[in-house]
Amino acid sequence: MTVTTTIKLPDDLKERVASAAAASGKTPHAWMVEAIEAQAALAQRRQAFVASALKAEQEVAEYGLVYDADEVFSYILARAEGKRTAKPKPRKR
Repeated sequence: MTVTTTIKLPDDLKERVASAAAASGKTPHAWMVEAIEAQAALAQRRQAFVASALKAEQEVAEYGLVYDADEVFSYILARAEGKRTAKPKPRKR
């Protein structure tokens, strides 16, 4: 179900939206709906990222296990080059 929402835009922004919409072959309405959807998705991804970081921080505080960044970078580079290499081991903090 869709709901009607009114949005008041400054004249200059309204012109920019109309121009961008025309350039992409969309109506201003469709362009704005797409832009709002993109921003909502971005906000959700950002919230999930922050939640994941906070969870990781709690796990480090609880278990004290961390990976050495240099070892992780070396491992990733070696794997990208097709080399077989041992995975980095977690260490007590």
